Amino acid sequence: MICPRCAASLKRKERAGRVCPRCRKRFALDPAVHGPGMHDIRIRGIAERATDHGRLKVTLTQLWYLSRTRNYAWGAREPEGVPAGLRWLVALPVAAALLVCAVLAGGDLAFFAGVAAFLVLVAASVMRHRPGQLPRSQVIPSEETFRRLMTGAWSAAYGSLPRGVFDDAHPLPRPRGTDRARTAAPVARPTSVILCTDPVAALFLAANDLPGRLGAVLLRATAPEAAAEHSAALTDALAQLAGYRTALPLVVLHDADPSGVLLAPLLRAAQPGRVVVDAGLPVSAARGRAGAVRLARPCRSADEEQLRTVAGLSGADAAWLIDGFWSPVAAVPPRLLESVVVRAVERALAAEPAGPRNADTGGFLSWPPVPRPARERGTGRPGSGTSRNERPSSA
Repeated sequence: MICPRCAASLKRKERAGRVCPRCRKRFALDPAVHGPGMHDIRIRGIAERATDHGRLKVTLTQLWYLSRTRNYAWGAREPEGVPAGLRWLVALPVAAALLVCAVLAGGDLAFFAGVAAFLVLVAASVMRHRPGQLPRSQVIPSEETFRRLMTGAWSAAYGSLPRGVFDDAHPLPRPRGTDRARTAAPVARPTSVILCTDPVAALFLAANDLPGRLGAVLLRATAPEAAAEHSAALTDALAQLAGYRTALPLVVLHDADPSGVLLAPLLRAAQPGRVVVDAGLPVSAARGRAGAVRLARPCRSADEEQLRTVAGLSGADAAWLIDGFWSPVAAVPPRLLESVVVRAVERALAAEPAGPRNADTGGFLSWPPVPRPARERGTGRPGSGTSRNERPSSA
């Protein structure tokens, strides 16, 4: 391992206690202990690119998504076979009855009854059962592990988190005059409204005063996992928008999940006089784009037909969501997320009043590519299907 302090090459036995024997300085992470890719130089480089060399403030959750080394996602699995208890509940009485017949009958019938009892017991013993499973996912390292390392070992070695990174478990102080729904400082005369369903993305926007720079009001809608149905998120969004006239255009920033993709179309239907720009993460990009974070959880808030007709998704995208897969917009690189919100607000201000002819459905696929240094390598392309194994990401 290369010492992040003095660039000396260190063998494993020389890294005891995470103190370099050459420069006598402490470092935070050891790949041999904390897993492949968990190295101070790599994490520092990811943080530098994420914050645009200190220009942006990013959350620790965003840094975790960018620093992941593996990402797996599995769809739901139906149970297969017969449970062992039920097998033996049937097999033992049947075998016992056949053995009794063999004892009482005698002759050839006794032989065949004994063979049948033996076959019943063998069949019950060789049959296998695989229980059903809900959709699930795994990110390595886990958020809990990464947060513990950064707030513990990293802060002990360097005195604080990387420059521009703040712990969203203890977010920056809320500006005066704001309430829970409004996450940014109030704008005297707002020209637009930004509605964000992802709490981490909302914290990122507020920390960088993006709404203030754009003359917008930032509202936080109910997170998808907190709503039993998508109608709850819609009701909450309408309640927050009630205080703003419909002449103000609306930008909706959401995850690639059922509640998110349905929110913008439902808001257009509920407020036909308002310009609504969908700036969320579309399912097609989350499902097929290299480097996207893919998570999984049970989907109970929508059906496939509704996702196709209301949200306008393709059959493959709707089926992907119904299978339980989704992707958080907070995992999008911060510089790209910033540029998308800026473009979405500009598009909303330039749009004509909403209507069937000009309802804006632009999303992630129209986002500009994130600015990247020429020397920077891209993330590994994740596998396809219900499970994937992603190589360590550089940002």
